[in-house]
Amino acid sequence: MLDSFFQSVKKVNDFINSIVWGWPVIILILATGLLLSLRTKFLQVTKFKESINSTIGPTIKGLGKKRSTKEGSVSQFEAFATAISGTVGTGNIVGVISAILTGGPGAVLWMWISAFFGMVTHYSENVLGLYFRKKNKNGELSGGAFYYIAYGLKWRWMAYVAAVFCLLAAVGMSGVQTNKISGTVSGALDRSFGFENIETVKLIIGIVVAVIAAVIIIGGIKRIGRVASMLVPFMSLLFMVMSVIAIAMHIENVPEAFKLIFSKAFTIQAAGGGIMGYTFATVIRKGMARGVFSNEAGLGSSVIAHSASETREPVKQGLWGVFEVFFDTFIICTLTSLTFLTTFDLSALTGAEEDTAMAIKLFETNFGTFGVIIYSVILPLFAFTTTLAWSYYGEKAVEFIFQKFGNKGRDIAVIVFKGIYIVGIVLSAVITSDLVWEISDTFNGLMAVPNLICLVALSGLVARITKNYFDRKRGKKVEPMLSAYPDLNEEFKKDLSAEAKAEN
Repeated sequence: MLDSFFQSVKKVNDFINSIVWGWPVIILILATGLLLSLRTKFLQVTKFKESINSTIGPTIKGLGKKRSTKEGSVSQFEAFATAISGTVGTGNIVGVISAILTGGPGAVLWMWISAFFGMVTHYSENVLGLYFRKKNKNGELSGGAFYYIAYGLKWRWMAYVAAVFCLLAAVGMSGVQTNKISGTVSGALDRSFGFENIETVKLIIGIVVAVIAAVIIIGGIKRIGRVASMLVPFMSLLFMVMSVIAIAMHIENVPEAFKLIFSKAFTIQAAGGGIMGYTFATVIRKGMARGVFSNEAGLGSSVIAHSASETREPVKQGLWGVFEVFFDTFIICTLTSLTFLTTFDLSALTGAEEDTAMAIKLFETNFGTFGVIIYSVILPLFAFTTTLAWSYYGEKAVEFIFQKFGNKGRDIAVIVFKGIYIVGIVLSAVITSDLVWEISDTFNGLMAVPNLICLVALSGLVARITKNYFDRKRGKKVEPMLSAYPDLNEEFKKDLSAEAKAEN
């Protein structure tokens, strides 16, 4: 009976997915990125050095120093860590492998293309997110796509639609991450000890993850930010080191890997005879879908975390978005792709391989049992931090949806959401892997549409805010564009003046 239910869900989802990830949305993603690139004079290239100097540079210099304690906000790095923890997840490992298995190595090029334009798309999301963010009753700064749709574009109905899609995407994303955690850990335990009832093991893992997540989620963005800022650097560095070592072990295959990526991006022939041929549309679709799934540029999701940042300058946090997409796709996803393509002979694959199993096999082939252990640490950490970030995104979506019900009604709605979210973590631990991915792809596509429409409509505003910031940096006397609301703009101007005096 349960199988029949999942089959029905799959049929409905397949129909919706074919629409939201069809050519119209793919063209909209690329067109939006191109438009924003033109209006910001290809900021992802011309200001890339500025992005590094104003984000990672100061963060490294500030290590060990006391973090900001501005009321209702988190540090810039904690906002970034929360956002990157929402993007650097299973999509960077299992998702990339899935894209190659189902779309061929050419899908990797389309990930890069989507990321190139996604850098400025995500920058624009952050700029608008901070410009239109508001303070709630607790003095916390809240923002996101639904805020700049409602108060920038002034389409309230679309803002509510975006918030509902964000809520559904949060639940779906949590399902993907927990499913991969249970699959990875149970697989590692089964390899080591052997279990007759693996579904029971997955359920237990889901319960454990749910309990730990609940403790952190209850603490809100400040606790999530602290946990993310500790885990993200560790797990990212560990993954990069392991990947570089694995690639070095097969260094002679690197040229062929790049050749496959570029040559198979525009052909219908698969990489090897063992895999069925892919249509050109499938290669693009899988690459774009997995790229957006991984770096979230265009979804309007991670901007929710960035909007809680202590910085008063929208452009400053926007530059974190440029680096975020670069790090997520051009570094992490590329390392996964090269490790996979240099390790395995694609012509020997049958096309029936399962993504999670191949991800474990990737580490096992290169490092043996030690590799399985490391993978069993890395992927659950990636997935767990993503689950935490998306719980916050869902919470903010609920706050926005129920804002008309007053503080009490909104608080009750948030509590109910958190309860459902935690229960969902447990249930998703035993759901079929392919179905979870497909549902999440659908929700992400639905979430992207209203956000992209708004980014196009407000692209001129993004350009003006960007020009305003860099004009002021060059010493030009212009009125700062820090917030869309006069009272907050004045408050933020005073904060900037106080910061300048403190530095001097």
